[in-house]
Amino acid sequence: MKTDYKTIVISDVHLGTKGSKAKEIARFLKQYRCENLILNGDIIDGWQLKKSGSWKRKHTRFFNRILKMIENHSTNVFYLRGNHDDFLEQILPLQIGKLRIQTDMIYESFGKKYFITHGDVFDSVTTNLRWIAYVGDIGYTFLLWLNRVVNHYRRKSGLPYFSLSQYIKGKVKSAVSYVDQYESELAKMARVKGCDGIICGHIHQAENRIIDGIEYMNSGDWVETMSALAEDHEGNWQLIYYNEIDFKSIQIEAQTSLSIIEEERPVIPLRKVSFESFKEDVNPPSYRL
Repeated sequence: MKTDYKTIVISDVHLGTKGSKAKEIARFLKQYRCENLILNGDIIDGWQLKKSGSWKRKHTRFFNRILKMIENHSTNVFYLRGNHDDFLEQILPLQIGKLRIQTDMIYESFGKKYFITHGDVFDSVTTNLRWIAYVGDIGYTFLLWLNRVVNHYRRKSGLPYFSLSQYIKGKVKSAVSYVDQYESELAKMARVKGCDGIICGHIHQAENRIIDGIEYMNSGDWVETMSALAEDHEGNWQLIYYNEIDFKSIQIEAQTSLSIIEEERPVIPLRKVSFESFKEDVNPPSYRL
């Protein structure tokens, strides 16, 4: 299992909400190393924090992990604003060392260009009818609450995790039509930008496929799907799902690599140091109390 990638893309963490999987994503980032980390929008949920959300220690730990990646591995971090963290508009663009906060970006790798954006700017609902977006957010929050209740009893019964919202999206025709249209419009935008592909988030539906010759990739979310996009050092992209990661194997591999490094490290012999004893005729100085 690979643990070293060129680029990792995550989106829709929604820190500040009850549904956010802050512990899981911090654990995920602790296992992987990358040259570039792209936080593609809705990392902080400003909408919920204004209403009923709360900021907890585990949410802060997520950013501590980001800082450690910058410090220990010189990771370049790009934070692209989403619709739920649109408060970042007030400071864009901003660069502090290896951390850049911006609206979107064009990423070039292995002769290909990718337009990376959260995706909400192409959503006419969140862009033009903001009040409908807020109502939809309330409905989605209720659905996540119901999802937690359902999965609580499923865990007690020994059943695997079940995504209620993903199930509903797959059954409601209007939702399926919306997703298809969303993906097609983003693929068109990539072509207009002169890019080979587009990387987005926003709709909480992980995907990696070709649409009319354009690579369409969606990193999913860290509320239900818990997924990320990763590019290896040969330019190949893949989706990584948290629930499919064998963390024990990764730890064993890391320990094995460390052991090999220790074995290959040359052994430097210790120098012998001799100490001469004091001569008998040399008396130690006397101390007077």
